[in-house]
Amino acid sequence: MIDMQPVYLSIKVAGAALVFVAILGTAAALIMHRCSFPGKAVIEALFTMPLVLPPVVTGFILLLLIGKQGPIGSFLSEYFDIQIIFTPLAAVLAAIVVAFPMMYQSAKAAFKTIDPNLEDVARTLGASEGKIVATVTLPLALPGLAAGAVLSFARALGEFGGTIMVAGSIVGKTQTIPLAIYFAAESNDLYTAGGYVLIIAIITFAAVLWVNRWHAKTDLASRKDRVIC
Repeated sequence: MIDMQPVYLSIKVAGAALVFVAILGTAAALIMHRCSFPGKAVIEALFTMPLVLPPVVTGFILLLLIGKQGPIGSFLSEYFDIQIIFTPLAAVLAAIVVAFPMMYQSAKAAFKTIDPNLEDVARTLGASEGKIVATVTLPLALPGLAAGAVLSFARALGEFGGTIMVAGSIVGKTQTIPLAIYFAAESNDLYTAGGYVLIIAIITFAAVLWVNRWHAKTDLASRKDRVIC
């Protein structure tokens, strides 16, 4: 019998990470798309580094920051009696860091496809920048943002290297699906490992299928609108 706790935990971790990643990634992409300032290229490189760094390296950097001797970890422990390391929160942080570049890159690509003349028209009609973002920019970028959200969720769901560094693999507490697969395979329990592989494959496939079908419906609706016009 396969223990479903890693499945439930993985979905919770990926879902929590997605909330932060969707907000932060979209906001960062919008700012970087609209603004020019010294050091912009350096910041963009930092944003995308977790995408190319080995996950265990990302996990090690997080460990240095939020560990008991790290600047963030020691501060929280001393003043608030909070320990992040080897808790589900650490798994969420690891998932946020590795999934953020996926959302950021997708959002940035989505914003680049928007015709700036549409935003300029809204400005000439007296709309504020906040209203333009809410009623023009974000709706037009929605397909790309949705794709980025799905990719980010899938990346967070499959996070391994960073999670094992900062959250460990505590059964019933911090063991996610990828960790359960690794340790089951290491113990030669191929039945359990295969079960977890099947579960995570079904979840990610369903997420990608949903966004693909949603894109197809959106494209069909837009084509019908163009024909009517």
